[in-house]
Amino acid sequence: MYPAGAPVKPTSLIRLLPRPPVARIRRNVSSVREKVSLGRDKFVVSRQGFGCMGFDAFYFTAQKTSEADAINLVRKATSMGVTHFDTAQFYGNKGENETMLGKALSEISRGSVQIATKGGIGKNFAPDGTPKLVRSSIEASLKRLGTDYVDLFYLARIDTKVPIEDTVGELKLMVQEGKIRHIGLSEASSKTIERADSVHPIAAVQIEWSLFAREFEKEVIPMCRKLGVGIVAYSPLGKGVLAGLFKSSSDIPKGDFRTMVPRLSDKHFDENFAKVQQLVPIAEAKGCSTGQLALAWVHHQGIDVCPIPGTTSEKHLAQNVAALGVELSREEIEKLSSLFPIGSIKGGRYPPGAPTFERN
Repeated sequence: MYPAGAPVKPTSLIRLLPRPPVARIRRNVSSVREKVSLGRDKFVVSRQGFGCMGFDAFYFTAQKTSEADAINLVRKATSMGVTHFDTAQFYGNKGENETMLGKALSEISRGSVQIATKGGIGKNFAPDGTPKLVRSSIEASLKRLGTDYVDLFYLARIDTKVPIEDTVGELKLMVQEGKIRHIGLSEASSKTIERADSVHPIAAVQIEWSLFAREFEKEVIPMCRKLGVGIVAYSPLGKGVLAGLFKSSSDIPKGDFRTMVPRLSDKHFDENFAKVQQLVPIAEAKGCSTGQLALAWVHHQGIDVCPIPGTTSEKHLAQNVAALGVELSREEIEKLSSLFPIGSIKGGRYPPGAPTFERN
């Protein structure tokens, strides 16, 4: 389904894509069989990963997911071929998310799964890239995860008060010590990525990439491809909107982080949701859901891309995995992209002043 061979070079996204003879959905896709290599060091992960944030951080449902249910869902994901799991030191109270993931994977061969975690966050949830903080936080993560190493460690946000070269220099030492295998960045600008990569190869950059968030396509993605850096797409379902989770801003639960997202606010939601509704007839014609269609669009952006949708539902997990069977022609990809031009979604991705890639 996807081309293989040399690392992706900077080029048009469309030229990265295959042209299947017939656009269709393979209904028998129930497991992740494909792999993708991230970065020049060829960090191999499942073609689709699993984002663990929704279990206990930022997103809120009527009933919080219990640790037992979260563990069962992670193990279900592994049985479906998912091997790449994404967590963070600040998900849940006192690292509960990492602790849960460690328990879930404790009975699975360590070499068969890839654990990614994020850190570099200090007091008041502010970025802290000081070498001392980064080192101590990784040591704490290893204990919570119950492992000797993490496969991929991301700086969750960039601390503009600390030279990125200093932070990555400390991470490089921890790679040499065997405590982390690969280094990643999240919400980093193209310039920051280039500076970091000059110190040590960056395996992956985590970005919010979906039809609902295409800002990174201007500079960040071209830089990743210039350097051979892999791309991990978080929120590939547009914080749930592309999957039809919310029909209006009032549907978002009180206390949920998404109530603070400008593009999901009363001011912008209806206009943005009207765009999402354009996916309905296309999805119906292909025999899939709007969420699967949107996720397939991300999968078709190149062989260097790994989306990490999250869910607390076994049903939605199966739907996400099945999206790998949705094949899109070149014309369909262009059509979907034209419905969501860069900059067409009204309102910001985060509240004003948040440490996003535009600010480093």
